Amino acid sequence: MERTYIMLKPDALKRNLIGEIICRIEKKGYKVVDIKMMILNEDILRKHYSHIADKPFFPEIITYMTSGPVLAMIVEGENAVAGMRILMGATKFEEAVSGTIRGDYAMSTSENIIHGSDSIENAEIEIKRFFN
Repeated sequence: MERTYIMLKPDALKRNLIGEIICRIEKKGYKVVDIKMMILNEDILRKHYSHIADKPFFPEIITYMTSGPVLAMIVEGENAVAGMRILMGATKFEEAVSGTIRGDYAMSTSENIIHGSDSIENAEIEIKRFFN
């Protein structure tokens, strides 16, 4: 079974979408094997978003991601990384099609509801980062 890291971002929690999103994940056939609510700090966010830390919009990401709790999950299933990426929809909300989590719920690219690992390798790194 493949594992991936999924994180519901502060806007998902503020908008009370936890149940709806987990329901979609489970209806797709994936299993949430670990879950915890966290408040992230700048240190862990700098590690997590190191690939964009030099971008001018990075301070906005820090502000957004520390604006409230997130829900960290380890999701397991066949082709979990690719399958969850499809279920989540495109990162840019205007490109996310209806029927995907972002297509149905995201209201901007900067606040786009959910994060999911983009590769098996990054999934293991992110699982270790957020679940030790």
